[in-house]
Amino acid sequence: MIVGTAGHVDHGKTALIRCLTGIDTDRLKEEKARGLTIEPGFAYPEVADGIELGFVDVPGHVRFLHHMVAGSAGVDTVLLVVAADDGVMPQTLEHLQILTLLGLGRGLVALTKIDRVDTARRRQVCEQIAALLAGTPLDGAPILEISSHTGEGVEALRDRLWTLAARQHAAPIQGRFRLAVDRVFTKSGAGVVVTGTAFAGRVHGGDTVRLEPSGISARVRSLRRQHRDSDHARQGDRVALNLAGADVSREVVQRGDWVVAEALETPLSKRFDVDLQLLETAHPLKHWSPVQVHLGVGRYNGRVALLEGLRLAPGERMLGQLVLDEPVHACLGDRCVVRDPAAGITLGGGTVLEGDPPRRGQRRPQRLAWLGALAECAANTPLELTPALREGLHQQPAGIDLDALARNANVEVTALVEAVSALGGKTLESRGQSRAFSAEAIKTLEARLLDAVAANHEREPSMLGTERARLIRQAMPELSEATGRQLLERLIAGGKLEAQGPFVALPGHHASLGEEDEALWARLEPLIASVRFQPPRVRDLAANEGFESQNLDETRIREVLTACARLGRLYQVRRDHFYPAATVAEMAAVVQSLKREHGRVRTAAFRDRIGTGRKLAIQILEFFDRVGFTRRIGDERVIRNAEMWR
Repeated sequence: MIVGTAGHVDHGKTALIRCLTGIDTDRLKEEKARGLTIEPGFAYPEVADGIELGFVDVPGHVRFLHHMVAGSAGVDTVLLVVAADDGVMPQTLEHLQILTLLGLGRGLVALTKIDRVDTARRRQVCEQIAALLAGTPLDGAPILEISSHTGEGVEALRDRLWTLAARQHAAPIQGRFRLAVDRVFTKSGAGVVVTGTAFAGRVHGGDTVRLEPSGISARVRSLRRQHRDSDHARQGDRVALNLAGADVSREVVQRGDWVVAEALETPLSKRFDVDLQLLETAHPLKHWSPVQVHLGVGRYNGRVALLEGLRLAPGERMLGQLVLDEPVHACLGDRCVVRDPAAGITLGGGTVLEGDPPRRGQRRPQRLAWLGALAECAANTPLELTPALREGLHQQPAGIDLDALARNANVEVTALVEAVSALGGKTLESRGQSRAFSAEAIKTLEARLLDAVAANHEREPSMLGTERARLIRQAMPELSEATGRQLLERLIAGGKLEAQGPFVALPGHHASLGEEDEALWARLEPLIASVRFQPPRVRDLAANEGFESQNLDETRIREVLTACARLGRLYQVRRDHFYPAATVAEMAAVVQSLKREHGRVRTAAFRDRIGTGRKLAIQILEFFDRVGFTRRIGDERVIRNAEMWR
């Protein structure tokens, strides 16, 4: 159990921890000289086997408020300290507000320096404290009267805290490892050491981790947890990591950085959708106001965009977006404190809902409903994603991107797939993408696909069907091709569509040419196939004396060739160049062969292999680009979809 102190400067927090543990948490020379805490200090007393208890001593002075925010990470129990001679002071109130904003709601109150006042004053201050705590998460918290000077009440407080520690159950570990760095130093013979609180997951000696925002990889050479050597650490622990790596140095790591598991894919972002709560003592917050944000251990400048109005009143909450000056790391459920940089006061706090949100449609009802569901998820400890999944399944026809949600929430996609199934939803997985839909949404999407196929049959009766990628773009442009292909496979498996090579069609659909067109095609086919890779152009066919004598002009020949292309007999590479399907497959095989031999496909090599001029070779390769078989990169090409002609 981690106990965090809070309270006004010089109210005896450090002295109280020294009395309870025998450990002085003021470690800096400046702290000793000035007699006040500047950075969070830590103490881990011996309690009993199997019981771990730690104290975080945070600064009380307003100038060091950001250290107080940083020190509160990982705290399980609050010890609010109020001096009997001073009573409730400004930082007492502000610390209590910040603790509330950070979601810390379990704790005790220590009324210190009671040796300096009489009984009446003690009673008066206790009444002040009770009134201050009313309506807060610490409402009704026990108040213990303490004198660090005489020792009065210290033993009773120690017994209370030690008992709470014995009853404390470790929170379930969620997600991959994340640690907010609050101190960096070098140690002789070891190298770079970072310290901080583990926000999530676990880490072992020898693990590979990544530093954010630099992106540098490092290896955990050794570690300490709760100031003791260990081979592992877990969520909630106070951790020191000795990092090694070719690019790791004291200069590339700084306070406010993060150490995360190598597999964690949460992106850095300058924008975060948040659930904002304004304090009752704050002034109204206007849309696009400049703010200072305390997130993790970092302190950032930015602006706040309100998503449900243009003004947020004191004591009210609203969905909003923090737009920071620099990209930072955060996950769903992380807490932040928002301050007015000009007035130097705390305005309120927020819970991170989603990083890197869409630039458009931020205020649409569907988007706000999704953020509201994420806020409901973040209010649960541990994080519970069922509300968001339920909302997404019923209100998002395009489904839920489970990969994006897993990155945002720092959870495994497999867990989300299981949760979707429990809610009656269906997850479509293809090419590393997972998207969840309700049964009703899948029926709607499948109906859109069938309607699009039917419309294409009516417009293009000579076509075998509709090419898959084209159909997906027509019917559901908002979805990826991989997801669309999954839906098509469901329809094919269910007998609602039939596969015709690269095309799909409704059952019973038959594309054919008329009698005259078939006759003309029978005469055109040998002429086109006579030269494999360089068939005659339409105008050359029209100039053929056999056709010229029958007044078959370019337009008529082009109509028949285009119809044959719809039937899959030909491919129209350029307006005047039609190739038999078998020849195109042969040229695609040449491209694949060049890719295997050289890694990429160059125009000159392709030209030489098929024996045409450079201009025609370029036109053929551009055709492959258009249909998605290849992609041009500079003067070369790579294969984009090798399955098209296998």
